[in-house]
Formats: sequence, C-alpha cells, structure tokens
Amino acid sequence: MLKAIIFDVDGTLIDSNYLHAEAWQHAFRKYGYELPLDRLHHQVGKGGDNYVPHFLTPDDNEKFGKELDRCKTELFQRDFASRIKAFPQVRELFQRIRDEGLRVAFATSSKGEELERYKELLGVDELVNEETSKDDARHSKPSPDIFAAALRKLGLQASEAIAVGDTPYDAQACVKLKLPIVGLLCGGFPEQELREAGCFAIYRDPADLLARFDESPLRVKKAA
Repeated sequence: MLKAIIFDVDGTLIDSNYLHAEAWQHAFRKYGYELPLDRLHHQVGKGGDNYVPHFLTPDDNEKFGKELDRCKTELFQRDFASRIKAFPQVRELFQRIRDEGLRVAFATSSKGEELERYKELLGVDELVNEETSKDDARHSKPSPDIFAAALRKLGLQASEAIAVGDTPYDAQACVKLKLPIVGLLCGGFPEQELREAGCFAIYRDPADLLARFDESPLRVKKAA
C-alpha cells in the first residue's frame, strides 16, 4: 500500500538545473576546461563526487577534482543561487498529497543548509515529514544512498513509496532499490531518456502532476 512520496528537489521542484550547469561551466573554466553547457547540463543530477570525474582526466581529478567541486559550490552560492525560482503549484501539490493521507519526504544531493533555503522558497516546511540531503549519503546519485536514507527515515519499504525526480540519475538510483519513480520534464531531460532510465510515468512539471492527480499513480483515495 502506498504510504509516502519522495521528491528530488533540484530540477523537480525548483528551476535550478541550468543554473548549476552554468556554475559548473565557470568552475571548469578556472581549471582550464572549456565545456559546452549542454554537456554539463546532461550530467546535472549527480553530486560532485560523480559529476567531476566524468569530465576530468584521472590525473586531473586526482590533482584538483575536490578543489574544483568546492569552487563550483562557492560560485553557485555567490552568483547563481539567488536566481533560483520555485516551479508553480508545488505547495498545492504537497497539500493534495497530504490530503490523500500520504507522507512527503525530500531526497536531494543538496547540502542541508541549501535544503533549508529551498523549503523556505517553496513554502512547504510544515508539509514535509522527512528529508535527506548530501549529509545523509556516502555517495550521490546515481547511487541509491539518498533514496535509501529517505526510506529509512520514513520507516518504509520501497514498495510502500513512489519517488518523483527529473533526471535519469534519480531513476537509476530508484531502480537499484526497486523504488517506483515518476519523472518530470521540467529539469530539461527528454521523456525517452527518463523512461529508459526507469520512470514509469511522466509529467511536464509539478503543476501538470497536480492537474492530472486523480489519474496519477499518487492517487490513493477513490471516489465512493
């Protein structure tokens, strides 16, 4: 029986994926790598531990990979974070989920203090039951660590929850746990790629999921 919905945050609930890609572009440039934005965006959804090695040579990753990751974090907070906007109707979607008798959890690669700012931006603090962030996982997506941590905090099995994410890396992580996942297109990834990675249903964005909620997999209560 469905008991909870677990949400990714970046690209799923807030419009931040291309801002992260821009910040990565600036950071890589500082270390001599000139990379196109579309390539950088296509890896967004991974944490720095999996993101940086995808682009660096093994030697460069050993020399300055962690330093580059820290550089990007500083750049993002200083120059890009203030431009993040929430996608429309997230609060209304969460309220609808709670009205179904379901719990809501966050599973994000963001740091804990970043997640606090995002909750404030979204205006959903009192509607979120549990949350996991980078601080709760040894490895970032596509490792399943963050979603596994969310399930532990909820006290649920994978069969009792559905995840919602926007990247193939969310889907790959969930597949490893046999956690069903719904995909959203608002993060900029093609529908086919999300389906191939494991998403069993696709919606445009949170507002579209809310508008079609009664026919969605998140619907629990049935009309009499």
